[in-house]
Amino acid sequence: MLTLWILIALLAGALMPMQSGVNSTLAQSSEGTIWASFISFVVGTISLFVVALLTRQEWPVMAGLKQAPWWAWAGGIMGAIFVATSAFLAPRLGAATMMALFVAGQLTMSVILDHFGWATFPQHSINLWRVLGIVMLFAGVLLIRFN
Repeated sequence: MLTLWILIALLAGALMPMQSGVNSTLAQSSEGTIWASFISFVVGTISLFVVALLTRQEWPVMAGLKQAPWWAWAGGIMGAIFVATSAFLAPRLGAATMMALFVAGQLTMSVILDHFGWATFPQHSINLWRVLGIVMLFAGVLLIRFN
């Protein structure tokens, strides 16, 4: 099962630079990155709705949603920032530099989230190996950017 999860994560990761390029192309045809991002979210929302219907997902219970902490609703805002930023940066930085920076930022925040056990993540303390991993990622950013 772990192998399947790894393959799914690799596939999802591979889609990220493609999504940035696709949204950047849409931005050129739709008067900018904000509209392209909006269109991307509308298409994504419709897609998820269709999948929910086809897989007969239960409708969310309003009482449960009301009990979610305020910050649990911020994922959509974070996604919008990511999509708009990637559509804007793709033609300016190129896929490799942009994604290297994204991954470095993602891993840095992941280590912080793990250290404090925030947002349902299990707690894993920061240690020398994790810090070295972050440093090596930033070194990778420099190697990719300035080759």
